[in-house]
Amino acid sequence: MPRSVVVTSTLTLTRPATASSSALDFEALYRSARDDVFAYVGTLLRDRAAAEDVTALAFERAYRKHRSFDARRGSERAWLFGIARNAALDELRKRKRQATLVADPEDVRAAGVEDQVDALLRRAALRAALAGLAARDRELIALKFHAGLENAESAEILGVSPSNAGTMLHRAMTKLREAIDAV
Repeated sequence: MPRSVVVTSTLTLTRPATASSSALDFEALYRSARDDVFAYVGTLLRDRAAAEDVTALAFERAYRKHRSFDARRGSERAWLFGIARNAALDELRKRKRQATLVADPEDVRAAGVEDQVDALLRRAALRAALAGLAARDRELIALKFHAGLENAESAEILGVSPSNAGTMLHRAMTKLREAIDAV
């Protein structure tokens, strides 16, 4: 049997579907969420190397705790992001520092020098505005725009109702717009 088949079959965790659980295809979950988890964790930690370590730790924890996944309680992504959030918060507690963006996102659309300068100014204003927000507001924005989660999934991670998550995100975005206008 080729090594890749052995690795793939090792990564694919399936359990018989019962009333409390469904099959968890860990490999598919990893492939679909790894970049989003890294972006989210990176936003919280502001340290690329630490984000890589915490992302790996989050997937390791998810692999070890795959039996705790219960489809009735939410999606696989929300479950995984909850694990990633806890791992990142553990790292932040260990470091005792606040989280902000790791680095500027790459703007591949900027063509000319004027466009690049404009993009740099916009990113600087965004960074300054994000830095002025409360940690909870930054986290909501990261869950929505870095992790790409729906409000219901963010709600599961944060332990609030979906409508509350939507309201909190709306308020955070309003604060962010006001802060950008003030910069």
